[in-house]
Amino acid sequence: MAWTVSARRALVSAFASSVALGALATPALAQDAATPDDSASNGDQPITVIARKIEERITDVPISVTALGTNQLQKLGATDLSGVQGAVPNVNVVQGRGSASSANFFIRGIGQPDALQTFDPAVGVYVDGVYLSRIQGALLNLYDVERVEVLRGPQGTLYGKNTIGGAVNVISRKPDFNTLKGEASFTYGRFNELTGKAYISAPLVTDRVALSLAGIYDTRDGIVTDPRTGRKFNDRDNLSGRAILRAKLTDAVELLLSGDYTRQRNALTLGYPTAPLVQTNFLTGATVLLPANPYGPYDFKASTDFVPGQGQRLDHWGASGTLNVDLSDALQLTSITAYRRLKTDFFVDIDASQYNLGNVLVSTRQHQFSEELQLKYNTTRLKGVFGLYYLNEQVNSHQEAYANDLFKFGAAPITFTRLVDDTQNTKSYAAFGQLTYAFTEQLSLTAGLRYTKEDKRYDRVTTTISNLALLNGILYRFPQDLPAPYTGNDKVSFDAWTPMASLSFKPTRDTLLYASVSKGFKSGGFNGRVNSNGDISVTLNGVTTIYPNFAPESVWTYEVGAKGSFLDGRVMLSADAFYSDYSNFQARVGNGTNVGLGGSFPVLNAGKLRIEGFEFEAMVKPVPELTLMGSVGYLNSVYKRFDDPRRLPPLGGAAFSCNPTGQAITCHPAFAPPLTMRFGADYRISVATGATLTLGGDVRFVDKQYLSVDNRPGLIEDGYTVGNLYAQVDFDRFYIRGMVKNVGNAIYKTDGQEFSSVGNIQTVYYGDPRTWNVTVGVRF
Repeated sequence: MAWTVSARRALVSAFASSVALGALATPALAQDAATPDDSASNGDQPITVIARKIEERITDVPISVTALGTNQLQKLGATDLSGVQGAVPNVNVVQGRGSASSANFFIRGIGQPDALQTFDPAVGVYVDGVYLSRIQGALLNLYDVERVEVLRGPQGTLYGKNTIGGAVNVISRKPDFNTLKGEASFTYGRFNELTGKAYISAPLVTDRVALSLAGIYDTRDGIVTDPRTGRKFNDRDNLSGRAILRAKLTDAVELLLSGDYTRQRNALTLGYPTAPLVQTNFLTGATVLLPANPYGPYDFKASTDFVPGQGQRLDHWGASGTLNVDLSDALQLTSITAYRRLKTDFFVDIDASQYNLGNVLVSTRQHQFSEELQLKYNTTRLKGVFGLYYLNEQVNSHQEAYANDLFKFGAAPITFTRLVDDTQNTKSYAAFGQLTYAFTEQLSLTAGLRYTKEDKRYDRVTTTISNLALLNGILYRFPQDLPAPYTGNDKVSFDAWTPMASLSFKPTRDTLLYASVSKGFKSGGFNGRVNSNGDISVTLNGVTTIYPNFAPESVWTYEVGAKGSFLDGRVMLSADAFYSDYSNFQARVGNGTNVGLGGSFPVLNAGKLRIEGFEFEAMVKPVPELTLMGSVGYLNSVYKRFDDPRRLPPLGGAAFSCNPTGQAITCHPAFAPPLTMRFGADYRISVATGATLTLGGDVRFVDKQYLSVDNRPGLIEDGYTVGNLYAQVDFDRFYIRGMVKNVGNAIYKTDGQEFSSVGNIQTVYYGDPRTWNVTVGVRF
């Protein structure tokens, strides 16, 4: 569904009118509002968050933040972080790119343009304060989570680099010092879904030591079938566990030790080719090997030439220690020390066909050590946090690419294998501080500043193995792709100051108005797809420019917002409007002008974007049994400058550029749907003594979006609507829940792979079809 300009303007006008009406109505509502409970949640809605590194009521935080508690996550059917897709305004979880475990978040149209490990995320994912520096392995299972906080907009002051779009905080349930608690459940569903979860929290020494253990085993058959072989793909096979030891060493000192492990053993994640796959014959010209959409409109059918056993393997584990020391009633010192290790072996069929055009193996060995010190101060008038941060990350990767069907010379096939071994080391240092001063009980000012220094070193060796040298010398037009090793190394340093300021006014204890300005910073880096100087250069008018690395991105965001809790917590509203100036946008584009054997993939700091929009969220309980929820996100993201020198025709194709004339920009920003909406409800009634029935569901809409920087025609999602329903019966400690997701069996695209300079590869990935499951569980 595409929305016209007039429709969007009407929606903006309606939003402005509703905000104005809400502002007029606020005093009347506030007069009747009672003080809400200050516990961690109010029903399903968490009201205490740590978005600013200290515990605060969500109505006191001048940030666009959505908090999803345990009950909400269950009602969303969220087994992992992808479950927040469509549930939070202007948040887009990009799934696919050949991986079942990557969490590539786009918030307000800002994300990571390439999933390769040398590119940094634009949205930081944190687990109990520990930053996960790679999107691989970050699609976390939510089996022992207390809540998920999604912070929209740059968080460069308190969270640092790579939060230019926002941050996602995952907060685990902490063990209880005094009470034995637990939960276990078993789920069976369509495609032979089998999921078992367990959680237990036990006091070991009353008031002093407690331990929690949690685990999940989740399997599901593949949802994609290869018609040629009958094999299944896009399955699930996950095992995860976490242990947390909590100890109160003294009345003023608390220690949390945490360890977690995730193992995944999946088949391939297959997409679907949306453009003709092409083989180039150097004597006879180009030949179409496979038409676009080879099996017709998508129906979860796709092919591959990979053999059984070539799937996806992931092992991801980590340990952390958090020490909280109360130095006084107003002063607390926190230390967060963490070590994490990631091992992946991903086979990816980029062309998603029976041909050998884009077959790759990406093996990654990553480990990181981080240390963060926070000094927190909290009094009636003044509160804030000062800190130091250090990260040392090492990423080693081995890649193999096979394209034996990509080229021919007459009747003779050209074999092609490319081996890549690279390493990247990143050392990041930061110092930060943020203070909030309350001039009165109603008016407060917050100001903060962070300095980040980062050193990166990248080493790479590429070897191309081919029978090219045995064929006619005409092929020597591609000297950079002859079977000789390519060696490259480089080191670079970046630094950035990222300030913020906000002014807050509280008409009542439970309402907040705010205005803020903040800067975000995303690290620069190296093009992990470079195999020769030709791969990182673009020629225009006879002048060749080489891009050995790309510069950091930055964004300035200006925001106004309002939020409040009314009528004893039965109504919760929040709204914000924002404007962002986004500079040095990192664009990984295809079809460079120096296209040789194996393609060309330049990364450009393409220019500037302007991003503006609004977000609105509401929760209303008209009666105690009924809860209504809704959210709307509007996004207007446009390029103000796109420096794209790709204006000469690449081999075997027409010229392609986002700025073909150097004057008019023809592309739209990727993964930036103009409109996202969600409306949901649940109704809880008593059906017997000690038993209740809850009926609920939601409808989510995501507007048209482009799935590649180049806006290729086959890599566009025109907009989709997904509905979900559930019913749950609670019997004191036991419960039974049935759920149907994607009730209308919508077919919708979630991600795209654009490698048009390699056989014209343009592959899309799709969301799940209609699924159902039944869960039986117990709590104590």
